[in-house]
Amino acid sequence: MKVLWITNIVFPEAHTLLTGKGSLKASGGWLLGAAEMLCKQQSISLTVASVTALVKKLTRLEGEKINYYLLPCGKGNKRVNHEYEPMWKQIAVELAPDVVHLHGTEFSHGLAYLEACGPANVCVSIQGLVSAYTPYYYYGLTHCEIRKSMTVLSILQGGILKGYRDFKKRGAIEKEIIRGVHHIIGRTSWDKELTWAINPNANYHHGGETLRSDFYKGKTWNYEACTPHSIFVSQATFPIKGLHMVLRAMPIVLSHYPDATLRVAGGDIARTKGGKELLKLSNYGAIIRKLIKRNHLEHCVSFTGQLDGKGMRNEYLKCNVFVCPSSIENSPNSLGEAQILGVPVVASYVGGIPDMMKGDEEHLYRFEEVEMLAYKICELFELGGSINTEQMRQRALRRHDPVANVNELLSIYGMIIESHA
Repeated sequence: MKVLWITNIVFPEAHTLLTGKGSLKASGGWLLGAAEMLCKQQSISLTVASVTALVKKLTRLEGEKINYYLLPCGKGNKRVNHEYEPMWKQIAVELAPDVVHLHGTEFSHGLAYLEACGPANVCVSIQGLVSAYTPYYYYGLTHCEIRKSMTVLSILQGGILKGYRDFKKRGAIEKEIIRGVHHIIGRTSWDKELTWAINPNANYHHGGETLRSDFYKGKTWNYEACTPHSIFVSQATFPIKGLHMVLRAMPIVLSHYPDATLRVAGGDIARTKGGKELLKLSNYGAIIRKLIKRNHLEHCVSFTGQLDGKGMRNEYLKCNVFVCPSSIENSPNSLGEAQILGVPVVASYVGGIPDMMKGDEEHLYRFEEVEMLAYKICELFELGGSINTEQMRQRALRRHDPVANVNELLSIYGMIIESHA
């Protein structure tokens, strides 16, 4: 079976083949895990196509187990770009794929494939749903806060409100893609219901997600090995990830646990060290910086810098509590990663997260209720070494089982081929 994946990221192997240098990916690692499992099937020949500014013309690369097509970014894929269409036609002719699997819906290179080659053997995986995310893009922030936190960088490149408008445009592309396909792969009741509202005639298939291999092996979380009263948040680059709400909850947490700390994965968006770094301060980074200063959190908030899978794993295992504070999500892989390691978690009751927290509903909270968030964190701190996360971990292992998930995916591919034979 010849399978073509269309992805939003360039795989590290392709990046290395092209540039001779490795590529650290802070997101999209679950795609690598799924591809690894798929390539173990002797019946599968996998090709991955992506858009990148690293090439100026359509480029084909041969990897160890996967072949790659890299399309030049050109005018970009955040708006309709018909320049991709002849390249997709060329790929379709050369490869003659049995199944085309579009990972993600928000960029126009996927729409260009549908317009160039048709939807006959195409399925689309729902990652997030940008069209549904848009109303919550800066939830928890006021227009006044946003305007007062404009920076040199945000004036030149656009700030939070530009990000909101970009999401809105990408959401329009997403709806066209969903309306144009016959097969949708999702994993939560939330994405099933929202895609049904856009395209009730599409066949919906449940397809579980396989996480990065780093999270299936080695030690699991143990209170004796963690840093007591430490909190870990996995992303903070834009408002949807909800760091601003955690910072508002921190003074309450500190009033009960003065030694509490917060670690945030990724670069220091608040530019806490100042100096020339302030010129790189984003609109959202300025808001985070103000919240840290206003709430006197300089001593307890730190950023990890960019992390690979092993680095993330170490941060999960070191923390006392992992918080997923997003204003909207479908099924965040960070939550799955924490659960599969047995890390105590607190998560906002939004989107598809409740499906991932079944059996652990007492650790859900309303996104805007920072008092609830603080209480849930302190409650887990109080339990200390008596907390038992094994049942949660076992549920996560079943949900993210690589063998079960690849078999489910192969079954979906078989149905697509049969339905369009």
